[in-house]
Amino acid sequence: MSTLRVNSLLNAAGTATPAIDGLAKAWVNFNGTGTVAIRQALNVSSITDNGTGDYVVNFTTAMPDANYSVIAGAREAVDNSSTTNRVVAPRRTTSSVATTSVRLGAVYFNDTVTDVESCYAAIFR
Repeated sequence: MSTLRVNSLLNAAGTATPAIDGLAKAWVNFNGTGTVAIRQALNVSSITDNGTGDYVVNFTTAMPDANYSVIAGAREAVDNSSTTNRVVAPRRTTSSVATTSVRLGAVYFNDTVTDVESCYAAIFR
């Protein structure tokens, strides 16, 4: 049996876009409170903090078009769990999808915008 080991797998054009369909083209785990900071990421160059619960995930290598899918989640700080509507979920705003970035918003179930301790997003194309 042989083992194939590579540092990068490119498409036929030789760009940095992953060549295999079905794999995440980008993902990120970042701190969404205080000074926003990436913990770990693939194909994400930075996070822009636009204010309370409003984040832009910037891609290192652009998507070929804006027809990608985003799966996102969040975790709030433990000390904020005293009420039942403190659960948060990031959402993608429909007017903020670009080939170079995607905008996410974190909200309580009652639609109140909030910063969250941990945000996670995976982008598939």
